[in-house]
Amino acid sequence: MTSRRTQRIESFDLAPGRVLGGKYIVEAKLGGGWEGEVYKVTEQKTGVRRAAKLFFPHRNEKDRAVRFYARKLERLRDCHIVIQYYHSETIRHRGMPITCLISEYVDGEILSEFVKHQRGRRLHPFEALHLTYTLARGLEDIHRAREYHGDLHDDNVLVRQRGILFELKLVDFFHWGAPTKAHFRDDVIDVVRLLYDMLGGRRHYAGQPEAVKRICMGLRKDLIGRAFPTARQLRAHLESFEWDV
Repeated sequence: MTSRRTQRIESFDLAPGRVLGGKYIVEAKLGGGWEGEVYKVTEQKTGVRRAAKLFFPHRNEKDRAVRFYARKLERLRDCHIVIQYYHSETIRHRGMPITCLISEYVDGEILSEFVKHQRGRRLHPFEALHLTYTLARGLEDIHRAREYHGDLHDDNVLVRQRGILFELKLVDFFHWGAPTKAHFRDDVIDVVRLLYDMLGGRRHYAGQPEAVKRICMGLRKDLIGRAFPTARQLRAHLESFEWDV
């Protein structure tokens, strides 16, 4: 029989109204992944909304995953595209101690859902390029801090549209070891793939403007890597390319 100490938790399923650590009231589940689940919570004393990421114990042995995330987010605290980390808490769930990270709550929509809600379930090229530019600028800040994301896809980007601007936040950084040029290059390739997908993917690629094709390059990683080996170079290209008339 499995003891509570070694019990594997695959889902917390916290109900709205539950109080965490005597401080936070659960409002709703925001999402989940391999390491744990994220909930929108309200701070009891202030009424301020926060996000709480609860880690599955078997994915967070000796709090290694928590330390990785907390330290990485702290190193990136000056990067506008990164969610701000506040502190950690320990709660009890099914008699087990569970560590969670408390961070700012971002009122946005994950990119995959944002795109689905657009006409034709895809973005206009100018919108997609504008959003890509915001991503490239954010990645440039992260790479300048000698960090990387490691797992960029349309469920790891939060979008909030404000006027003509896109406000973006990245979630679920992955740890593939110490940063290398290959990690930075792969982040950039992932951004280009996001551009390709936001425009409708393979089905609509042939009809895209040449300005888009000169960035996506048919998703040839070798060509993308040579043209844009860094986020800075992708950002600079997006600032300076000329549209075909």
